Amino acid sequence: MTRFGAGDVSTHSPFPHRIAIVSDAWLPQMNGVVRTLATTCDILREWGHEVTVISPDRFRSMPCPTYPEIRLALAPPGAVARQLAEARPDAVHIATEGPLGLAARRYCVGQGVPFTTAYHTQFPDYVAKRTGISPEVFWRYIRWFHKPAERVMVATESIRSELREHGLENLHHWSRGVDLECFTPDAPLPPEYATLPRPIMLYVGRIAVEKNIEAFLSCGYPGSKVVVGDGPARAELEARFPEARFLGKRMGRDLAGCYAGADVFVFPSRTDTFGLVMIEALACGTPVAAFPVAGPVDIVTEPTGALSENLDRAIAAAIFCDSDDCAAFGSTFSWEAATRQFLAGLVSLEEEALAAA
Repeated sequence: MTRFGAGDVSTHSPFPHRIAIVSDAWLPQMNGVVRTLATTCDILREWGHEVTVISPDRFRSMPCPTYPEIRLALAPPGAVARQLAEARPDAVHIATEGPLGLAARRYCVGQGVPFTTAYHTQFPDYVAKRTGISPEVFWRYIRWFHKPAERVMVATESIRSELREHGLENLHHWSRGVDLECFTPDAPLPPEYATLPRPIMLYVGRIAVEKNIEAFLSCGYPGSKVVVGDGPARAELEARFPEARFLGKRMGRDLAGCYAGADVFVFPSRTDTFGLVMIEALACGTPVAAFPVAGPVDIVTEPTGALSENLDRAIAAAIFCDSDDCAAFGSTFSWEAATRQFLAGLVSLEEEALAAA
């Protein structure tokens, strides 16, 4: 059932040549999920694979309630199925549990097409934060959604353990990476840092309720608190914490400079599955302070940061970590290695046919 061209398949993987990725999170959104998927697609194409992305930009969409930056695709009945059939992929990966992911799952299950999924976000906790409903209600959906997948890709051992506790077994490790040419300790510092009292404590990411930024802004450690990013909670937090500096969105080397010029990176989220910003900060030589929860416990080591239920204590300890140790550890996360893990987790139609023979 292979569709490889003669002699033109990347040596990074014997299969597949055509990959379909279905995601409800895509550009122009900018978050860890989108950056992971977009970077993975870029590398796969560089390696010679043909990648079809079925995402909200292909359809009419509406803002997600309480999360307007996310567009929920209003795909006509059968549209996702037709696009998958036209793509004739050797492997199908369903990245998210939203409307497009649901439509792709329906097609694959109905047609007997093997597929993989990924658990990118703590969906039950996110939705519970926004609705006040118990996370267990949403775990039922997560179990149902991922159960038919040949493999569920996860970024950390903590998330692997949690999914196993909820009855999901076919798990595959897919880590994350850093653009090591961009995120370096010598990135130019932002001019705003010149007048700020030290130490500079930095948060980077989406400014939303599930990110628990209030815990960072409320901590009592002396110095300057800087927030880089945007989101629906920004106006409220700026009004409540006027002493903090909100710099808005930064990209590329400008973002790298924000990391490199800070004394400590503070990651207050309790609901992330990985925390891509942490390894970006480390690659820039900046230690991490965080709560001891999934994501930080899998990434932060004693030489590169500190974890505590008391965020002030975590900051106080992390500040004394050596910048060179942080940068050396951050440099071990490459997007190429992560993409090889992704390829290794895919299930091709040919592989399934051979297994059944």
